[in-house]
Amino acid sequence: MGGCHSYPSATEAGSKSHPSDISKGKLGINNNNLEERPYLQEQYVCQRITQTHMSTLTTLPPGVDKTEWLASNTVAFFKHVNLFSSALSEFCTPSTCPTACGPGNMIYMWTDDHGRKLKCSAPLYFDYAMSYIQDLLTDEDVFPTKTGSVFPTGFFFLAQKVFLLLFRTLAHIYWSHYRETVALGLQGHLNTLFTHLTSFCRQHTLLEPEDIEPMLDLINALGQQD
Repeated sequence: MGGCHSYPSATEAGSKSHPSDISKGKLGINNNNLEERPYLQEQYVCQRITQTHMSTLTTLPPGVDKTEWLASNTVAFFKHVNLFSSALSEFCTPSTCPTACGPGNMIYMWTDDHGRKLKCSAPLYFDYAMSYIQDLLTDEDVFPTKTGSVFPTGFFFLAQKVFLLLFRTLAHIYWSHYRETVALGLQGHLNTLFTHLTSFCRQHTLLEPEDIEPMLDLINALGQQD
């Protein structure tokens, strides 16, 4: 069974630059070799495709089994994140993204079936991640669909792992492909999806504080809009 780890980049930017218009300047490999975080600019952070309060979408409805609620949302979030990342796949290549990284150039490492940590390109890392999740979702022993079936005892742990991978996928998009996201006019969709996912994770304790810390500035900024 594969896995995931993250490590700080060996190289840190020597100085921080102030956010500037996203259309100006060259961002380099991974589209962000600076400490700029254009997605925090007010003109972008306020954009959503719905003004629905996220708590209405994330709170367990009365009478619904919690594990069933978690499972159904896991499937839905996978479909949405996979669809969104597919829209940007032509921009995420081994040459543009030689490493899978997130804000602050945090590097994501994949752990293979033998426990070996692999430093791979972003498209390869996220292909591993989506394939791993897809295999889980289609495994009747993990995500049962037949009446009377029960979820495995380790289901919550597996769900946490899935949401960590989905979170990292969106973090990479914000950090490395935000310019393309804006060019395609998808920043409102991205903000909505990210806010929904992080709100759901917070409501159901699916991510550890250290997992979300690299994106905490954006989470807080988007929370002020909710």
